[in-house]
Amino acid sequence: MNAIATPASIEAIEARIAPLRSRLTEHPLYASIRTPQHLRLFMQSHVFAVWDFMSLLKALQSALTCVSVPWLPSAFPESRRFINEIVLGEESDQFEGRAISHFELYLQAMQEAGADIGPIRDLLASLAGQPASLAVNDVPLNMPAIPIAARSFMSSTFHVIRSGNLAAMAAAFTFGREDVIPDMFRQMIRDLNTQHAGSFATYIWYLERHIEVDGEDHGPLSLRMVADLCGTDESLWEAAGTAAESAIAARLALWDGILAQLS
Repeated sequence: MNAIATPASIEAIEARIAPLRSRLTEHPLYASIRTPQHLRLFMQSHVFAVWDFMSLLKALQSALTCVSVPWLPSAFPESRRFINEIVLGEESDQFEGRAISHFELYLQAMQEAGADIGPIRDLLASLAGQPASLAVNDVPLNMPAIPIAARSFMSSTFHVIRSGNLAAMAAAFTFGREDVIPDMFRQMIRDLNTQHAGSFATYIWYLERHIEVDGEDHGPLSLRMVADLCGTDESLWEAAGTAAESAIAARLALWDGILAQLS
């Protein structure tokens, strides 16, 4: 296995993506969500990003661990542990005394808020009857009911998955998926929740839980995974940097698309 690279390699990616990150944290979308209907529209597109995050997570788990029989050891034992810890939190968190994935929690929050879950349910239903060997290329990302911006975002995620480049996948996961919603957005949701009899309580819990685990656990583990997978190979670090930039650019395009819906 490659040696763990120095923190300077991570810092170089962070410096490279800093301008894009700044645009993301200062995006006008946050201040434009002012009513319950605005938030519902946001959720109806954003839920697809929550779903394809789970797909990216499972692609990494499939590549870094053994999920078949007979079992074989991983070439990346450290990253195997990192990804399994992250999967535990994302796929089997605890909410109100029961196990639930963050995606399922998001659907619950949407229903509580009165958002339309029909399109995401249709996508899941189209996949439920498919064989386990369904190719990534066959995932129906272009279903008409899916918002256009969400389709483009998912296409960018599955492009990284199809590449099979572990360094790129890990970087897209790490740098493109950490929470980017600023505190003012969370406060706005709290205000809407107060004004509308607790309709957004589950969504507030989702946001705060995600920010908590990303900051305290998943963020640091993800950074270590990128370092483990890239090692001292400059070409892998370049692939990671490019993937990080592309992931944030895709998020910006998604935010732009949602903002256009609110206008």
